[in-house]
Amino acid sequence: MHTILQPEGWAKPIGYANGIAARGRLVFIGGQVGWNAECRFETDDFVGQVRQTLTNVVAVLAEAGGEPQHITSLTWYFTDKAEYLANLKGIGEAYRAVIGRHFPAMAAMQVVALVEDRAKVEIQATAVIPD
Repeated sequence: MHTILQPEGWAKPIGYANGIAARGRLVFIGGQVGWNAECRFETDDFVGQVRQTLTNVVAVLAEAGGEPQHITSLTWYFTDKAEYLANLKGIGEAYRAVIGRHFPAMAAMQVVALVEDRAKVEIQATAVIPD
């Protein structure tokens, strides 16, 4: 369905791909945060917000007929790099619970703030649903 791009001689990345080639219908998912369908935060826990954010990404993708394995790229924005790094195990568990063992191309960065004050993480996604 998708081809992982791994240049010869490069160390294999853990938890992401350096690149993905895909054909099909493109789906662009705007930045999702860790609130529920009613736009209410149920937790201020970093891992809890990551889980909800990923759940929101998958819900939007499902509206286009897509599934987690169709995600080709994720861009993560978080407000505290130290909190992100301190929670890698829990983030990995939440990721696998929602997305599975599919690891698209990813970028992650700390930002000064997100538009939603309670949000600790925002994730933007691109997916390619095969023809």
